[in-house]
Amino acid sequence: MSGTDTIVEQILTSYDTITVVGASAATAKAAHSVPAYMQRHGWRIIPVNPRADKILGARVYRTLAEVPEQIGLVDVFRPSWQAPDVARQAVAAGATALWLQLGIASAEARAIAEEAGLLYVEDRCLVIEQRRLGLAAPVCG
Repeated sequence: MSGTDTIVEQILTSYDTITVVGASAATAKAAHSVPAYMQRHGWRIIPVNPRADKILGARVYRTLAEVPEQIGLVDVFRPSWQAPDVARQAVAAGATALWLQLGIASAEARAIAEEAGLLYVEDRCLVIEQRRLGLAAPVCG
């Protein structure tokens, strides 16, 4: 396994909740179907979107700062140029892992996350990695 695979496995087996920045109510978008898949396979989803009230049956928060509980894993469905700002928000919110979805990469976001000690994955899809590694949601709490 590569170093990234080790981090991917650590994230998928350690976090039972995924806070999704850019979650979408539009069912045709990956920002809806990926969190929906993860939810169906045992992960709890906390959607973050400034223009929705409910996604996947869950209350939506406008920003990471508004989420009223400890944030662990932040999954990002925003353009690469927005990733550094999301990384700063994730660090400020106390997140411990940052995952940029397939097609999203940022050297600046990586530097921000790694400097703060966050686990970091970029340009990978949660669903593809979960299926590839055959991992189940952790039973936490």
